[in-house]
Amino acid sequence: MSRLRAKCPDCQTFTAVAMGPDYQCHSCGREFAAGLVRVPRAWGNGGEDMAEAARLPLGYPEALVVVEDTLDEQNLSLAAGIPARPLILGGCCCSHIGTVEGLAARHGRIAVVWLDAHGDLNTPETSPSGNEWGMPLRMIIDGGIVDAEDVALVGARNLDPPEEEYLAESGVHREIAPALAGVGHVYVALDVDVLDPSELSVWMPEPNGPSAADVEATLLQVAAHAHVVGAGFTGLAPDPASVPALERFAAALGL
Repeated sequence: MSRLRAKCPDCQTFTAVAMGPDYQCHSCGREFAAGLVRVPRAWGNGGEDMAEAARLPLGYPEALVVVEDTLDEQNLSLAAGIPARPLILGGCCCSHIGTVEGLAARHGRIAVVWLDAHGDLNTPETSPSGNEWGMPLRMIIDGGIVDAEDVALVGARNLDPPEEEYLAESGVHREIAPALAGVGHVYVALDVDVLDPSELSVWMPEPNGPSAADVEATLLQVAAHAHVVGAGFTGLAPDPASVPALERFAAALGL
């Protein structure tokens, strides 16, 4: 599908046309602040429900669907194909890698705010499971796409010992403000397992997380201090009841 034309979520026609970073449906007239990119893949064992959740009916024009056979091919497709201002609905957090790569190539220096109950900072050598979905933030940093000092890992409370060691020495922040200092653009990666499991249908629940209202307030804070060039939601269970909260999160980011 062309990045310039997308499927309108309201009238279901392929008449939502990119007008710069925004989309306008030429059929029903509705305007949107972002184009939806679906990535229905989960790079690990047993993540089929996460992958299926990327097909939830989010109310944004569908600009791109990326289904590739390898993670490298997925990263290339995302980096080359994302719209001017993407809203990613992915299976696992690996859907952020190519997106951040494409946005960094487009905007230069960007910050990344990564909200996640887990660190996603393992390597193939340190990962207890070998699942690639436990490595994407480390891939982004080690690949030179974003500097560690421009990254904030927020809400992580289940970290492997090698991830704890990496955080202690890498320069990755645990607060948002230092990561945004001096950076004009930001990408927000929201793995919904950062929330308390009572708040949303998530695939890998972790207790003692923030409420949906707390996460919404955090996203408003991010949007108030830097221009949000894109965002992504991952880690969901395929429950349509989660959609209103996701749309509220996107709105908090100005999308």
